[in-house]
Amino acid sequence: MAVYQAATSEIGGLFPLLAANGIPAVGARIGYDSLSGGAFYAHPIEWVLRGLATNPNVVVFGEPGRGKSSTVVAFLLRMMLFGIRTLISGDVKGEYSPLLRALGITPIALGRGSWARLNALDLGPLRSRWAACSVERQVEELEGVLGRWVKLLVALAEAQGYRPTVTDEATLSAVLRRLVGAHDGYTELTPVTIPDVQRQLADPDPQLWEGMRFADRRQFLDVLRPITDALGNLISGPLSGLFDVQTNFELDWDAPVQSMDLSLLRSRGDQAVAVALTCLGSWSSMVTDLQDDGEIRIVVRDEVWRQMRLGLRAVQAVDSDLRLSRAEKKIQILVMHKPSDPLSVGAVGSQEVAIAKDLLALCSTRILFGQSTRVADELAEDLALSEREQDVTTGWAMERIGRALWKIEGRPGYKVQTVLSRTEKEIFDTNAQLRSVSRERRTDWRAR
Repeated sequence: MAVYQAATSEIGGLFPLLAANGIPAVGARIGYDSLSGGAFYAHPIEWVLRGLATNPNVVVFGEPGRGKSSTVVAFLLRMMLFGIRTLISGDVKGEYSPLLRALGITPIALGRGSWARLNALDLGPLRSRWAACSVERQVEELEGVLGRWVKLLVALAEAQGYRPTVTDEATLSAVLRRLVGAHDGYTELTPVTIPDVQRQLADPDPQLWEGMRFADRRQFLDVLRPITDALGNLISGPLSGLFDVQTNFELDWDAPVQSMDLSLLRSRGDQAVAVALTCLGSWSSMVTDLQDDGEIRIVVRDEVWRQMRLGLRAVQAVDSDLRLSRAEKKIQILVMHKPSDPLSVGAVGSQEVAIAKDLLALCSTRILFGQSTRVADELAEDLALSEREQDVTTGWAMERIGRALWKIEGRPGYKVQTVLSRTEKEIFDTNAQLRSVSRERRTDWRAR
């Protein structure tokens, strides 16, 4: 028989009846299960198909610097081997840009000093594929796009403190249909921007206000004034020029990963970033809706709590995307610091908070990186952790970067150590900027 030797400090104890963790060896190889010593694989779609989970959504919690980003990026990279594409729905800190560059893809940066502009009402790949679609498919796709646009404009208005009415939504839908050319036999789609919508509301023609059953033009203007002014503020506010003009770049829709870098936008304030995430969330949903049948796509929503703070409609948009992920073959990944992040969207007892609480139930897979004891009770209550699982997140997971408790719906948690190759460590180094600044300061000090 083979003989194995090790120090007692490495073994600590021996138990001969260890077994594999029961997770199928399919998908991205993340690292190893510290209990069994076997490899740990992750593929949320396969987990749903095999009855281990009810939905493919993933939520990631952990303090900064515990390895959240590197584990997520490693998962994305390794899932590409199976032909699964990824869309980063707003990279707030620019952490995913090194991955794109390593793959030969130029990330699109939005914000200060950037030339890139993204139309919030961009048709994306739908416009180029329009002629090849059947009439039935055209009607179906256009209805979905118009519905998302209405939800987006309503959410952006709500972010400014105005609660849109049913009349507002019906009017926006009518305006968008006219602008995009939906009544023109579906021959060709016309690009639409937020200023186009605002001008229609501010200067309606008789056909519009009569079609919406208003008594006269003055009544139309008075009733629609709040939503008109709200859209006007977007055009002249902190996001002026970023999402209200035509898109001026081309995306490779077949690339393995695409991302919108928002790190340059942070100087415009938290609300500007939140509005940008809302625009990108709507745009990302439309893009992934047009994917080919049978194609699986990963959508990463980093710091999604920023978007959810804009109001009820923004929270409902995230909730709707999570509920549809199974039917649309999407793996939605929400990245947060702690469970209370999504609950800071409104007053206690509000509808926003009630929906936000349900978001955790819509994510069958929870990846819990190291947390301080300050949030230990919060984790246990919101995620139904056992005392032993709670100790893992506040103890074992804090001892080394990349350690996390992977908890799949209704199953005991798995203590997983993420393993990165040398190349991956260079690509995923989120402290590279800190090291470069420190190195420059040491050089300056020595020169003096």
